[in-house]
Formats: sequence, C-alpha cells, structure tokens
Amino acid sequence: MAAKLIFGIILTVAAICVVLLVLVVIGGVLAGLLAPFIGNVPISYNFRSIRERWTSTIVAVLGIAGTVGVFVAMLSLARGFKATLVASGSPGNALVMRAGSSSEMMGGITLESVKVVQDAPGVARDSSGPLVTQEVVGVMPFPLISTGTDANVQVRGVSPNVLEIRRFVKMTEGRMFQPGLSELVVGKNASRTYQGLTLGNSVDFAGGHWKIVGVFDAGGSSFDSEVWCDGKLFNQVLHRPENIFQSATVHLASPDSFNTFKDSLTTDPRLNVDVIREIDYYAKQSTVMTRLITILGGFVAAIMAVGAIFGALNTMYSAVSERGREIATMRALGFSTWNVLLSFLFEALLISFAGGILGCLVVLPLNGWTTSTMNFQTFSNIAFAFKITLDLLLLGILFALVMGVLGGFFPAIRAATRPVAVALREL
Repeated sequence: MAAKLIFGIILTVAAICVVLLVLVVIGGVLAGLLAPFIGNVPISYNFRSIRERWTSTIVAVLGIAGTVGVFVAMLSLARGFKATLVASGSPGNALVMRAGSSSEMMGGITLESVKVVQDAPGVARDSSGPLVTQEVVGVMPFPLISTGTDANVQVRGVSPNVLEIRRFVKMTEGRMFQPGLSELVVGKNASRTYQGLTLGNSVDFAGGHWKIVGVFDAGGSSFDSEVWCDGKLFNQVLHRPENIFQSATVHLASPDSFNTFKDSLTTDPRLNVDVIREIDYYAKQSTVMTRLITILGGFVAAIMAVGAIFGALNTMYSAVSERGREIATMRALGFSTWNVLLSFLFEALLISFAGGILGCLVVLPLNGWTTSTMNFQTFSNIAFAFKITLDLLLLGILFALVMGVLGGFFPAIRAATRPVAVALREL
C-alpha cells in the first residue's frame, strides 16, 4: 500500500514537471503562430502573469485536470467494455438462436434443429464432422476474491469441439474437459477473480461436484470471465430437457459464406431461428452498457466542467481586476482591443492546456487496468480493461481547451473593452 502511495506521488510530480516543460514548448510555438494576430503583445507577459498568480492558476489547472481525467476515464471504461465483448465474436462464426431472442439467455434451439444447422451449406468441417457447438448458458454465484461476496458468473455448456470453432481461445494451464465428466475449464479472468476457480480445485454448483482441469486464455474477450463445461452434462444438472439448447455457434467455411448459410436456415420451414454473425451479436450486446457508462460519465464530467469553468473565470477575472493599469498602459501605447483580447484568451488557453495535459497524464496509468461490472444483457459479471487510446487523449485535451475558452472569453472581453481613460485615472 505504501509503495503504491509513493509511486502515485512520484508519478504526480513527474506529470507536473512534464506539463510545465510541454507548456513552455507549446507556448513558444503558439507565440509564433499567434504573432500575426496579436501584434507585438509579448507572450512572456502572459507567462509572467501566470507565475505571479500561481496559487489561483494551480487551482484552475487542477480543476480542469480533474474534469479531463474523469472524462477520459469514463470514455475509456466504455470503450474497454465494448472492446471486450466485440473481441468475443469472430467474423468467421455465426450464431443461431430462436427467432426473436435478444440474447442467448432467452434462446432455445432443439437438437433436431442443430442437426439441420450442421447440414446447412457454408458450415466448415474437419475430420470429426461439422464445426458446430450447441451451447447451454447459466448464471451461478461464486464468491469474489476481493470481497468474499457472491457475484454472478456465466457458466457455458459447450461441445467438446469448441476450441476448433473459437480458435482464438487457447488452453494455458491443464487440459480441456472430457465429454461426459464433471470437469470445468475456466477463463483466466475468472480464475483470478473468484474464489476456488483455480486449476486442480473442486467446486459445487447446480447440484453437481465439478473439478477444474484447465485454464484458458480467450484473448481479452468476455469468455475470459466464463466457466465452460460439457453442454449435455450441464443440461442434466440444470434439469433441463436434454434435447434443448440455447444457441448454436457455427464456424463457417469462409466469412463470405455467411449469407448463403443464413438464407438456407431462415427459409427452411422446419426452423424458426435468427442467424447473426457472432461479432455483430456481441457488438449489439455491448450497446446498453456502453451507452449507460458514456451517459453517466458525460453527466459527471459536465458537472465538474461547470466547476472548472467557474474556476477559470475566477482566475481570469482576478487577473483582469489586478492588471487594470497594465492593460490601460498597453492600450495607451497603441495596442488594439484585438491584441488585448487575444492575449487574455491565450493565457486562458495556456492554463486549460496545462490542465488537459495533466489530466491525461494522471489517468494514463489506468490503461489496461482490469475491473469488472454486471452485464445487464446476461446478468453476469464480466471483467474488462480500461482502454485509453490516442484519440481519447486528444479529445480530453480538446475538452480542456473548450473549458479554457469558455472560462477566459468574458474576462478577455472585459479587459479589452475597459475604457482607457478610466483605467489610467487609477494610476
């Protein structure tokens, strides 16, 4: 704990140093770019003003940094959740469910229908036969390692050939379960998150006694949070009809054969099914949660942005009131209203840019950090990682600059339009 605290302090100090360095460099670049517009107003004047009013400047910078940090973190949370679910699907696989089912949990497909699916055109085959896995999905409680409280874990009953269908899933420890035996293989995130789900251990659920014989890596997809077992046996312990499954996943001969496969099944009078690419199914499953996280994050960031803007307003209005005589002197020396306006806007943008950079640097260590939440589509717990990308960081800095413009515009107007004669009488 102490090591993490020290690391956090060192990281924050380093981030502030980097921000100051970048601020000086960017300030010089912007000074050159804005020179044709602001005339001869010295940029060093703005830096000197920031230095002299460093306490209020730091408050404004930290307010903007906190807002940007929350904004980027929430967007990266939503993006990570979506990326985890989308990674669960393969463009070379198709999912077959009962017509009208919104998710596998609501699905239902008979063994007779599965046999029709296996004979459909476009289904890939190997030496063992058609590459189709009929699956049963259930939710079982397991205690979290972190808190000891129960969380819903998705248990998936699959066919023994599932690794030939989901080829990105690899066994990293132990072996695959044997058909007909009460054996489990668990995803790497499930093994790290829940008590008892480790190689060689035994667990009880659904009235059965199961031994964990393997751990698999599903490449960061939602399957990493699941537990797999033999589908037929899982049906029995759940006391479900042995000829009813919830979905069938098919490995296609090629991604281009999807339409042929789909048309064959949806026009077959013996079937009443929907056919969807597996990758599209999981992308759709992520919609509700990503929208919720984005809306919630946007709402929190908007509230914080209001506070940050008022902080910037306070800082800039204070600068205007304290520098009335300086502004009047500049105007008397021939600097135009436009020069003064852009000078103050430039100062506000410097402060907001520093806040944006600091916010992005502070939140950057979250990238790849794994957390978990409830997937409302399946009512099961799913582990996923924050996904911070360059476009999110740029969006965060742009958000900071917008706050800077909003916080600096009206003080700049006031400074630029202040009557010279009134200000000079204060000398």
